[in-house]
Amino acid sequence: MYNNMQELLELCKEKKSSLWKVILENEKQISECTEEEIWSNLKSRYAVMEEAAKKARKEPLSTAGNLISGVAFKQQSYSEKKGTICGPFINRVMAYALSCSEVNAAMGKICAAPTAGACGIVPAVLLGFAEEKKLEHAIVLQGLMTASGIGAIIMKNATVSGAEGGCQAECGVAAAMAASAAVEMSGGTPDQALHACSIALMNITGLVCDPVAGLVQVPCAQRNASQAVNALLSADLALGGMESIIPADQVVDAMYRVGKLLPYQLKETALGGLAQTSRGKELLNEILK
Repeated sequence: MYNNMQELLELCKEKKSSLWKVILENEKQISECTEEEIWSNLKSRYAVMEEAAKKARKEPLSTAGNLISGVAFKQQSYSEKKGTICGPFINRVMAYALSCSEVNAAMGKICAAPTAGACGIVPAVLLGFAEEKKLEHAIVLQGLMTASGIGAIIMKNATVSGAEGGCQAECGVAAAMAASAAVEMSGGTPDQALHACSIALMNITGLVCDPVAGLVQVPCAQRNASQAVNALLSADLALGGMESIIPADQVVDAMYRVGKLLPYQLKETALGGLAQTSRGKELLNEILK
C-alpha cells in the first residue's frame, strides 16, 4: 500500500483517515492476519513493554558489570520528590525508559522496538503519556500501531541497526516512532505526526554507537531516557505548529547516509567514543577479570 512516509501521508489524506488505521490495513495485507490477531499481538507486546518499564523501578536488577544496576530505582525515587527540574511526569518517563534498559541488561524480557538497545523509548513514552492523560487502552494501542508503522518504513528505507548506522539509527528511530505515536495519541493530524517524526530524528542525527565495555548499558540507558524526552518535546513542537523544513523521507535518507559515513569505530564496535576513554577501558578490564 505504501513504501515511504509521503505515500503513507497521501493515503491518510485520500481516505481522510488517521495514521494507525492506514497502517492497520497495510499490516492486514502484508501479514495476512486478521484485525483481531493484529490487535492481539499488539496487546501482548505492550504488556511486555509495560512490565519491563515498571520492573526495575521497584528494585535494582543485577546486570553484567553492574554498570546500570539501580539507575531506574534511583530515578523513580527522584521523580517522587518535590522541586525536580523537569517535574514528575518527565522524570517518571525517564525512569520507565531506564527500567527497560536495566531489564534488557539483566537478560530479562523486553520488546525490541525497534531494537533491544533502544527498547525503553517507545514504552516510556506510551506508558508515561497514557498515565499522564488517563488514556483508554485502545488509544495506547493505536499509538503503538502508529509507532510500529513508522518504524517499519524506516527499516524498509534505511536502518535501525547501531552496527550499521550508529546510535542515531537505534535510539533515533525509536524516538521518531514514539514522537509520532504521542502526536496520534494526542489527537494530532497525520501531518503533525510525521513532522514530529522528522524533528525527533533530526535532533539525534549523527549520534555514534559507543557502548562502554561492549555492553548495551552505558551510554545506552541514558540515551533511552533522553530520547524518550526528545520524542515528547518533538511531539509538542509539532502539535504547537512547528513543521519540519525537510520532509520525513529525506530526513530518514539523511540519517542513513550519515550512518554510512560514520567510521566503523563508532558503530557498536566499542573501538571509539566513550568506550575508548580511559575509564571506559578500565571498566572493560575490570569486567573481563
